[in-house]
Amino acid sequence: MVKNILHVWYPRTIDTITGGYFTNYNTNWEKMPRQEKMIVTQTRGVWTACKAAEHFPNEPIYRKAADHGFLFLKNNMWDPKYGGFFTIFPNNDPKLESINKMAYGNSFAIYALAAYAKLTHNKEALELAQKTFWWLEKHCRDSIFGGYFDVVTREGISATSPNFTIDKTDYRNNVARYKDFNSTIHLLEAFAELYQVWPDPLVRKRLEEMLVLVRDTFTTKHGYLRLYFKNNWQHVSYRDSSDASRKTHLETDHVTFGHDIETAYLLLEAAARLGLKNDPKTLEVAKKLNDHTLKFGIDPQNGGVFDGGIDTTGNDDIRIVMPTKSWWGQAEALNAMLLFSKLYPNETHYRKAFEQQWRYMQKYVIDYTHGDWYINGTDTDPRALKSVKASAWECNYHTSRALLNCLEMLEGKEIF
Repeated sequence: MVKNILHVWYPRTIDTITGGYFTNYNTNWEKMPRQEKMIVTQTRGVWTACKAAEHFPNEPIYRKAADHGFLFLKNNMWDPKYGGFFTIFPNNDPKLESINKMAYGNSFAIYALAAYAKLTHNKEALELAQKTFWWLEKHCRDSIFGGYFDVVTREGISATSPNFTIDKTDYRNNVARYKDFNSTIHLLEAFAELYQVWPDPLVRKRLEEMLVLVRDTFTTKHGYLRLYFKNNWQHVSYRDSSDASRKTHLETDHVTFGHDIETAYLLLEAAARLGLKNDPKTLEVAKKLNDHTLKFGIDPQNGGVFDGGIDTTGNDDIRIVMPTKSWWGQAEALNAMLLFSKLYPNETHYRKAFEQQWRYMQKYVIDYTHGDWYINGTDTDPRALKSVKASAWECNYHTSRALLNCLEMLEGKEIF
């Protein structure tokens, strides 16, 4: 199954004309006319190719894909004027150059560059990862309250500045001035990867900070992530608002089961990188995140992980409001369920949950005709049968990581 996914993506997505990876494919894996190159997709492609090359060293296509993607990041995606990575490859288009930059996108650049440096011992890759780290420190970090802001201007002006502006087309208009869960958990992930190849004291300090923030601030006592905070770490909540207001701000304040169960894994990975593999507090919180998803986020009828719910009272009264089941959430659940079955072998429900999850995915998620996975589980979203297979936000990172990890765990290996 791992190779079936990887063989679909490589070498098909390698763009030998413009560089980097092609982004958009329809349900039949036919290349679509529009092919924007977004930093998140490009970097995830590099990271995945690196990990595939590590696992399958006798298949040179993965190393070739990693080399190809790295060169595109270095030569085309880095902003030579202001530093940091462009959100979208500008290709001489000033409108694209002006789009706001993301800590989220730059975190994935660090993630990919560190993985590439680990695979190849390429000094340029490590130096570029270091430059990206320092760019984040200068432009995205909150030196007063800690943490990082996700959205900055091309020039690096942060959300705390009166001169901050956001491109009117940016989908993050409503949350641009907040600190958010998604960039934070992936900065945690990126710093964990970077620390392996650059054990710098400040990188360690930031990794420790992200670990504590995610574990102790973002995660509630019930075991799910709070999503957005003001700069002073005041939680942005609409729980006490009207139903209409809650609906309007649903993306800002809900329970996101896929991210919760992914974060359970990322916390344990980060702790291991810090030499705190069996840290009791981190294990406790990661287990809460995993258990909360198993309790509230799994469809009791067909299986699979729902995309989202809301805590109606603040007392863990969860109601499902996003019944779709995204492909990436299913992948993260598969990975975490097997991991916790290894960590807690006497709690047999974890292994049962893993097996149930795999059966669900075989029935409703995997496309055996054209390859790879549907964008959503087809039980709650039949239209996914005809949906795109790849886009700016749909790539092979979640699926490949989950399956490579599961392969190692089923072979009795430790993943960190």
